[in-house]
Amino acid sequence: MPTERGRNTRLEARAAAALEVGGRLRAGPSERLIQTVFRRELEEQLGLSEAMSRVDLAHTLGMMEAGIVPPEPGRELLAALLALQANPADFVPDPARGDLYTNREAWLCARTSAAGWLGAGRARREAATTAFLMRVREGLLDLAAALAATGLALTARAREFRGALMTDYTYLLSAQPTSLGHYLLGFAYPMRRDLDRLRALYARVNRSPAGCGSTNGSRLPQHRERLAERLGFDGLVIHARDAMWEPDLPIETGGMLAAILINLDRLAEDLQIFATEEFGLVELDDRHARASKIMPQKKNPFALTHVRGLANAMIGQLAAGAAAGRTPSGQPDNRLALYGSIPRAIDDTRDAVALMGEVLECLAVDRTRASARLEHSFALAADLAEILVLECGLNVREAHRLTGHLVRRHLADGNFGRVTPEGLAEAAVEALGLRVELPAAVLRDVLNPAAALAARTEPGGAAVEAIDSMLLECERGFLAADAWGSGRRGCLAAADETLLDQIRTAATR
Repeated sequence: MPTERGRNTRLEARAAAALEVGGRLRAGPSERLIQTVFRRELEEQLGLSEAMSRVDLAHTLGMMEAGIVPPEPGRELLAALLALQANPADFVPDPARGDLYTNREAWLCARTSAAGWLGAGRARREAATTAFLMRVREGLLDLAAALAATGLALTARAREFRGALMTDYTYLLSAQPTSLGHYLLGFAYPMRRDLDRLRALYARVNRSPAGCGSTNGSRLPQHRERLAERLGFDGLVIHARDAMWEPDLPIETGGMLAAILINLDRLAEDLQIFATEEFGLVELDDRHARASKIMPQKKNPFALTHVRGLANAMIGQLAAGAAAGRTPSGQPDNRLALYGSIPRAIDDTRDAVALMGEVLECLAVDRTRASARLEHSFALAADLAEILVLECGLNVREAHRLTGHLVRRHLADGNFGRVTPEGLAEAAVEALGLRVELPAAVLRDVLNPAAALAARTEPGGAAVEAIDSMLLECERGFLAADAWGSGRRGCLAAADETLLDQIRTAATR
């Protein structure tokens, strides 16, 4: 006697054959097509399974309410869909059955004849597109939470080090005095813009294509607004043909992810340089490093290397999304590979953001070395030039020339620490042909790094008061972004629960 499992397997095979061979087709796909194309397509869609279950349930319920699907077959189909949503062990997607939708349909057909109603008024592409957007929006909310948490970790360290003196570098050369807190805050504002971009993208992603038919609607009533509400969307992609394709969304998503990772990469690259023995300003926690297998003295900053590599890969993902969308307007291949790669890219970015937050929380900083490097540098040259303009009446070009001359005179000393009013006057005669006098007290003040920072009180400056204002603004922004994400997640959870309640009621009525 055949086992129940064996009978189901044969039923599934016959159902799959009936699904893939029909219409104009008299033969099934070749083994080469299955392994070369169908396998890849199925692999890219497997992450949409949970979302596609909700899409199929909402669609079936709507068709029942519209009187398209009769009550008894409708209840059977809902029950089978709920069983499939529970991830049964005997649902093993097979590329020989086609994509995820047809694999699901084959499993349903093997268990109930009511499965024939599943595709009423819609193409398989509609189900996949709707599920894709649902998967993307969930990923975006996870990414927003990671960005907000890392932003708060960044501002916490910035607050801790807002008075820690260090040199600001441009071209990796000593530029001007700053504090580590001010330096770190320079990465908080790009992160806030990343969150702004994410929220704007979410608003476009969370528009429902469901019920659009194939490209121009359906004779069967779809009640698109009700479908959108049940699936947690904020509204509709109005035009049915646009709803089916929207090739710009993967491009926009790739662009946003690339921006996030490039902003993060700039910090990672700086920290990798600052962690070298030549700089010695920071040290990664051992948990974020990797040992060399041949050089025992090395502590490789591997977490930072991952962020840098992923930023490179995301530039490629952006190009791939743009290339996929550059097709005739009715071409289905502009999303087949993106069904999987875009959600994976969002998840990878989320993980990298969270990793950088952890790196920042555990990062060790050598405040003494950072301050000493500032004191033994020419980072106050621009300050001296500005004081010469303010106190001595020199124009900007004259002040710049005189200060540059002083730098050359003291290269052997390594800093301005030995500049005296007499030395300044002599240098002025040599460089400008005139005598310039600056009181000793003024000269001492301008060559004091702490005083230089305290003078930078304008918005955005490195004075503690200015930093405190920026810290408050950034912390409030990150907390607001986290609250927004939590609110959106609550709305989606409520929609899911309402849909399941309605399904359970309809399935048992």
